[in-house]
Amino acid sequence: MAFARTCSVALVGVEGVVVEVQADLEPGVAAFTLVGLPDKSLVESRDRVRAAVVNSGAEWPQKKLTVGLSPASVPKGGSGFDLAVACAVLGAAERIDPRELAHLMMIGELGLDGRVRPVRGVLPAVLAAAEAGYRQVVVPEQTAAEASLVPGVSVLGVRSLRQLIAVLTDGPVPEEEPPEEGRPDAMLAGLMVPGTGAGTGLPALSGPSARQPDMAEVAGQRAARTALEVAAAGGHHLLFMGPPGAGKTMLAERLPGLLPPLTQKEALEVTAVHSVAGVLPPGKPLIDTPPYCAPHHSATMAALVGGGNGLPRPGAVSLAHRGVLFLDEAPEFGGRALDALRQPLESGHVLVARSAGMMRMPARFLLLLAANPCPCGRHARPGEGCDCTPMAVRRYQGRLSGPLLDRIDLRVQVSPVTRTELTAPTAGAESTAAVAARVREARDRARSRFAGTPWATNGEVPGHELRTRWHAEPGALCQAERDLECGLLTARGLDRVLRVAWTVADLAGHDRPTTDDVARALQLRTGVVRGRPAGVGER
Repeated sequence: MAFARTCSVALVGVEGVVVEVQADLEPGVAAFTLVGLPDKSLVESRDRVRAAVVNSGAEWPQKKLTVGLSPASVPKGGSGFDLAVACAVLGAAERIDPRELAHLMMIGELGLDGRVRPVRGVLPAVLAAAEAGYRQVVVPEQTAAEASLVPGVSVLGVRSLRQLIAVLTDGPVPEEEPPEEGRPDAMLAGLMVPGTGAGTGLPALSGPSARQPDMAEVAGQRAARTALEVAAAGGHHLLFMGPPGAGKTMLAERLPGLLPPLTQKEALEVTAVHSVAGVLPPGKPLIDTPPYCAPHHSATMAALVGGGNGLPRPGAVSLAHRGVLFLDEAPEFGGRALDALRQPLESGHVLVARSAGMMRMPARFLLLLAANPCPCGRHARPGEGCDCTPMAVRRYQGRLSGPLLDRIDLRVQVSPVTRTELTAPTAGAESTAAVAARVREARDRARSRFAGTPWATNGEVPGHELRTRWHAEPGALCQAERDLECGLLTARGLDRVLRVAWTVADLAGHDRPTTDDVARALQLRTGVVRGRPAGVGER
């Protein structure tokens, strides 16, 4: 029987769909037909596979060849099917035992010389294979470490088709020439999207030698530092409003350092998204620190939430999953792009609908906005004249819509740094490590409180659950309820104040929010001082 089958994976968004690759040989005029909704790059695999098989020392069958990709209703694209197609053809030609191929999952692109080149999205592909019950996976050698992150799967990394044929036929495995020392491996070019270098804001330079920003370098800004600590401890969204040069961007860059390291499950989620997007740092198969994404204010709605031609690709909200999405100069972003953030801020995922399909991508991020008070930036600053008219100020501030601001938990006015604060010695300033230790303690309290539930931080808990299962001290919410009756707070705003109050209580070591904790949460949201002014961490 001139038939063989093996399996590969088609990526749909950041999820994988197992695809059965079938090859059938029939007598007739030599031809190669590929069916199953392939895109242009996959159709071109016919020439790549034929040249790779011949240059690997195998004979190409001179018969009518049909390769089918099942299920045929799922669009398929990319060059990651090359290895599976080549092995299925060799199995149908009885060059390889078809029984050896039936339970293998193969992912990889073939060069014309038979070398196996790495492709993006190996981790989500292997995750899909493991969920489908496959226990043996063949991937390019350069991505074997990434594939090995999935437990319970045996990974074989190969450098060429010749090596794989030798392994499957129990022959001697030929040695392939390693890349020259001191020169970059050209095979890794397929893992990165062009133009995704250091300018993306992603932590590609993370490592022991990379210098991380420290909170001790920030002069003054006590209120903003407190807001950063609360945001990191509870996963709350934050808005910095202040004049240029006050340190808004400097503070934002230090927020990822306050977040705790990712758990194993979270690290796999983040790594899968970055692998599909082609921004996985080379030499680092697992991202175990919260990502930081800071797109330029000219970014479109598709760049923020995901999109592109054909099947959507991950956007900035997905690249910042389990990390920080920083939008500097927020009013300069397009209104439609900003309002598109409203749904993922509530649900933790983004659902992108296109004619080619509907994709659900993760988007559980901490949003940090920075804005000037007016176009010139000098509004309400004493001693400096603002050139903007009242109408221009209102129009500029109105670019951040009310529904979006209602989803922001903390709104802090960042004042200019004084000469005394700027020239004072910073030896006594708190470092990132000291603040991060308090954040971890607060998160541990919240995690123990939410044990047995799907939530881990106060910012994730629905308002109804927070009001009915975990109660504040009697009378602690009186001021917030009065603000609700007066129209100063919405129902969503009251829930968010309660979440922040729980975070303030966790930082202060309280079993449940007190009146002072709720007053500080209201102050962080409205900017109006309530009760006794004090730092959040004071006992």
